[in-house]
Order: sequence, then C-alpha cells, then structure tokens
Amino acid sequence: MNAPVLEILHYTKSYDGKRNAVNDLTLTVREGDICGFIGQNGAGKTTTLRACAGVLDFKEGDIRIGGRSVRKEPIPCKQMTAYIPDNPDLYDFLTGVQYLNFVADIYGVEKQARADRIARYAGMFRIEGDLASLIGAYSHGMKQKLALTAALLHEPKLLLLDEPFVGLDPEAAFRVKEVFRELCSRGAAIFFSTHVLDVAEKLCNRIAIIKNGTLVAEGNTDEVRGDESLEQVFLEVLGSEG
Repeated sequence: MNAPVLEILHYTKSYDGKRNAVNDLTLTVREGDICGFIGQNGAGKTTTLRACAGVLDFKEGDIRIGGRSVRKEPIPCKQMTAYIPDNPDLYDFLTGVQYLNFVADIYGVEKQARADRIARYAGMFRIEGDLASLIGAYSHGMKQKLALTAALLHEPKLLLLDEPFVGLDPEAAFRVKEVFRELCSRGAAIFFSTHVLDVAEKLCNRIAIIKNGTLVAEGNTDEVRGDESLEQVFLEVLGSEG
C-alpha cells in the first residue's frame, strides 16, 4: 500500500465554541491518490482544506503531511504542499512573471528549474503571452491559471485545491486533469473540493463526502458509487438524516 501523504486525524473545528464546523474528521490520502472532497456549501470543505494548508488554526485533532504535524512543524509541511483557494488572492501590482519568480524564491526553486517549469506550465495553460502584464488586468480564469502555474513550481508532494475548475475554460480544465494525473503518477497526492460531480467521478480514484461537518462516506470511487452515479449517491446522502 502506498504511503500516506495527508493524514487528517479526528480534526474538529468550531468558530464560535458552540457548533462544530467540522466534527471529528479522520481521512487519509496516499501517494498517487486523487481524492475528491464533496459536500454542500457550508459543509466544512473549505474549513478542512485551510487547516490542511496551515492557514487556519485548530486545537482538536491533528493533521499530518508526510508524517509531520501541521501544528507542530508548519514550515516543513508547507514546503511539501501547494494550496489554491477558490478565489486566489494574488498581487495585482506585480506582473505574472514577477509573481511566479516571487513564489519560486519562497520555495528556493533553482533558476533553470523555475524557468523550465514556468515555460512549461504557462505554455500549457496558454498564459505565456500575458506574463509581462500586471495581474490586476487578468480575468478570473487567467488568475486561476497563474495560481496553478505558481503552485506547480516547487513540485509539491501534496496539492490542496478548493474548487479548482471554477472559471477555467474547457481546454484549461483538461490540462489541469492531465497535470493531476502526471503528478500522482510520480507519487504526489491531490485533495480537492468540487461541486462538479461528473469531474470527480471520472478523475478521482477516491471520494469523500462531508455533510454538516461530518464525514458520511469515504472510499474508492467505485465503492462509494456502487451501482449508481456519484450524483445519485450524493443526493441520497443529502436527503438522508444519518
């Protein structure tokens, strides 16, 4: 069995001390896994992803990346991770290439490697001609492509994404799926939230469904789906009281 990359262990989070946004969540994503995290708005997906990325503090449970605790060893965990929120907040006063070099500097990516990766991914997402322009002039879709390019520069072991396909044109979405598969073939792991169930069903080898902060289904995609479509299973889960 492949080694765990992301281990969420009894993670619980409350914002007001009264109601848990996420309740006792335990989940493992291993090398080679593409795990789709699905649930309604407010179910706890973004809260979980932000905690995994180390940008949201928590007191109950633990989250480990590559065997290291996000709470106790945040810097090594972040060095192995790339996180893209649902609405990337980039530096509008920088050009695209300045932003990419800034990110590459943070992760210590060697100059030739960064040049090669920028050329590859910017070309793949067809933004190479826009890298000299200020990010403030980019559309939402272009910002999403720039954020994806930046996330891939240090070849992360774990990629965390919140609704990564929102705002992408069909060609870019296809390229993203190709990149996901390539990364996982090299031992990386991907954990992402999505409302696009058809994408999750076709792309992911594992599915996790969260409802009102509680994990209600998790496993191999075929096991979770059974003889139904993922959409049918999801609607049944939402309609159940369990």
